[in-house]
Amino acid sequence: MTHLENVVLCRESQVSTLQSLFGERHHFSFPSIFIYGHTASGKTYVTQTLLKTLELPHVFVNCVECFTLRLLLEQILNKLNNLSSSEDGCSSEITCETFNDFVRLFKQVTKAENLKDQTVYIVLDKAEYLRDMEANLLPGFLRLQELADRNVTVIFLSEIVWEKFRPNTGCFEPFVLYFPDYSIGNLQKILSHDHPPEYSADFYAAYINILLGVFYTVCRDLKELRHLAVLNFPKYCEPVVRGEASERDTRKLWRNIEPHLKKAMQTVYLREISSSQWEKLQKDDTDLGQLKGLSAHTHVELPYYSKFILIAAYLASYNPARTDRRFFLKHHGKIKKTNFLKKHEKTSNHLLGPKPFPLDRLLAILYSIVDSRVAPTANIFSQITSLVTLQLLTLVGHDDQLDGPKYKCTVSLDFIRAISRTVNFDIIKYLYDFL
Repeated sequence: MTHLENVVLCRESQVSTLQSLFGERHHFSFPSIFIYGHTASGKTYVTQTLLKTLELPHVFVNCVECFTLRLLLEQILNKLNNLSSSEDGCSSEITCETFNDFVRLFKQVTKAENLKDQTVYIVLDKAEYLRDMEANLLPGFLRLQELADRNVTVIFLSEIVWEKFRPNTGCFEPFVLYFPDYSIGNLQKILSHDHPPEYSADFYAAYINILLGVFYTVCRDLKELRHLAVLNFPKYCEPVVRGEASERDTRKLWRNIEPHLKKAMQTVYLREISSSQWEKLQKDDTDLGQLKGLSAHTHVELPYYSKFILIAAYLASYNPARTDRRFFLKHHGKIKKTNFLKKHEKTSNHLLGPKPFPLDRLLAILYSIVDSRVAPTANIFSQITSLVTLQLLTLVGHDDQLDGPKYKCTVSLDFIRAISRTVNFDIIKYLYDFL
């Protein structure tokens, strides 16, 4: 237990509960345990560390990797088979199609001498993906101990609550264990534990205190904070390395690191540049003006016509339909904006948000703004589908099969202006709000 406390910090209550549930090796444990909590709250780490430290027979499976029923069941059986045949040194691959076959094969695999008289643990990480699989899978895993008549415990690790899992038909209820978010004190203790050996613990703790003071309000993800701590620590140490300040000169150290932490605030979670590029920019003291969020970079990834489709979608979302003649017909005659204006239209369309538009209107605007002749081929339609997948467009109101699909454009004005600049298109001239 003392060793576990040194390895697993700030999770003493959860570790104690799990140890109580596991009991002795030969005791029957709880059939299923459901562990949930936000991302980076220590669920996977605590479970893996506890099982490894206590040397309990277990298999760990990530449901993101095993995205079909067959992959998931075969992964569990083959890992169990490797555990049981580790002494022999040879094992054959097991194939399994259904949950019924899984129960039968599971009984055979767990007959091995080293698995027979102790609890076997199956850990399913990212368990929320089980809801997208066959309906009998989740109830089957919850009652696996009863179905297989073996000493087995299934542990589910998830970021969502058990109520979102429970089938309408009812099922065996697991033991539910909650992992709360780390407090700022917990994060301080965990991050300070990673201090480099060449610096004192107090010096690194002071750095972590500064880091949390800046980032805690916008980011409480332990993995992200750990990444930021490693990335910015060399810059914090610079005055000490040069001999310009001592480890206790907190004011000077803060003055040196403050502008770099403000720049790092712009890229929390985004990973727009690699760690090595970030370190190089810090060494060169280059202005990080290009790190203005995704709007400055995403357009690079879009094909040429996808950019024009997105521009056409934006115009269709934010311009009233009857203004299309004004913007996209060459001989529309002189039409004043006051002719269009009504009482309810005095509010800016950008404040009201994007409006849905039909596919044929999108294509009509696209043909008007693209200089070259564009045929309505499958390539154009596939690019529209790709934009929906990227969540730059949203498909709305396609329940009625008689009507064509309707879309909304979900990007911001800054984003679409950045896209327009890359194809030399002045979108402001075509927006009704800017007349």
